Amino acid sequence: MLTFEQKLENYAELAVKVGANVQPGQVFVINAMIDSAPLVRLLVRKGYEAGAKQVVVKYSDEIVNRLRFELAPEESFNEPPKWHAAEMEELAANNAVFLTILSSSPDLMKGIDPDRISAHQRAYGQAMSTYRQYLQADKMSWTGIACPSPDWAAKVFPDLPATEQMNQLWNAIFAAVRADVDDPIAAWDQHIQQLESRAVALNSKKYKALHYLSPGTDLTVELPEGHIWAQAGSVNEKGTPFVANIPTEEVYTAPAKYGVNGKVTSTKPLSYGGSIIDRFTLTFDKGRIVDFHAEEGLETLERLISMDEGSHYLGEVALVPFHSPISESGILYYTTLYDENASCHLAIGSSYASNIEGGKTMSSEQLAARGMNASITHVDFMMGSSETSIYGITANGEREAIFLNGNWAF
Repeated sequence: MLTFEQKLENYAELAVKVGANVQPGQVFVINAMIDSAPLVRLLVRKGYEAGAKQVVVKYSDEIVNRLRFELAPEESFNEPPKWHAAEMEELAANNAVFLTILSSSPDLMKGIDPDRISAHQRAYGQAMSTYRQYLQADKMSWTGIACPSPDWAAKVFPDLPATEQMNQLWNAIFAAVRADVDDPIAAWDQHIQQLESRAVALNSKKYKALHYLSPGTDLTVELPEGHIWAQAGSVNEKGTPFVANIPTEEVYTAPAKYGVNGKVTSTKPLSYGGSIIDRFTLTFDKGRIVDFHAEEGLETLERLISMDEGSHYLGEVALVPFHSPISESGILYYTTLYDENASCHLAIGSSYASNIEGGKTMSSEQLAARGMNASITHVDFMMGSSETSIYGITANGEREAIFLNGNWAF
């Protein structure tokens, strides 16, 4: 049995060497909440040991963030943070590597005027448009990990004594990312190879469309010609490999923007903008969301869909088997980084340029011509379960099972 300190050391090694894959001479940028400071300090040391020229830490405080939404003047939420966007773009253009640590409470913005949140998200999304394009075309290396906070741990394990909640969430994270084994880097190499074999198999099929069937879902998703199935292990424009999410269990591609038809029902809550959206359905016609319902968070869902024109369409389809570590843990994490890796999911908003042949070097106009969606947002929501079946439709109209009863059929 590894000690907590050994697991934490493994976790930091994975984040720096597998996720971000920091290279000698790079600037290493870490974005984190102040609750994550002990982990951040360990990552800083690991970054310099990997040869980073400089490790830049950008802290924020969720209480300070909430106070802004409670007290700041209305007009401030419509002002794009151009200074922040310019800094991030300059760092990305100079081959910096980015790591984001997620730790905020899923209920952080509960009770806040949703118009304020929506205005902020729209202004921020507009300002960060170029940076997002860099990210979705793998111009630079980037990754996301998580770190427990007391409020988040209390949300995930409400029935445990407060003294046990943080430790339980740490143990769950260590297990999900394979930091609790003796050689986690070797375990990740094997895991990425397995995901890549799935992606290769799907790419060989060149399916014209996917058909999703499960309780509350009957959805057909056309795929653009030249689409690419990928997994979170990627390569930046300098040829350096990295893994965008730790953990990851998905293979994913882009849908044809105007080729989505039918109805889909969520299977897990979506934590978005500090609020929860749950038990919701979306109806699509020629790619566009034309109707939606939610038992919780309807206003938040409406604001997400109306963020811009592209947020009325999908940008990603991702396959995750029910028999995967995070799913089988039975834990609902209330953060997309983890919950999306327990369930098949779709994403409202922008497509990844890396999901189309030659897309990493295409202009926005060229991507649009190939059926790729553009938006200032990209939000994954979970819609898979043990009852999900997915069929691939070939160019000649034949149907082949990809998923049956929530798991791979081949």
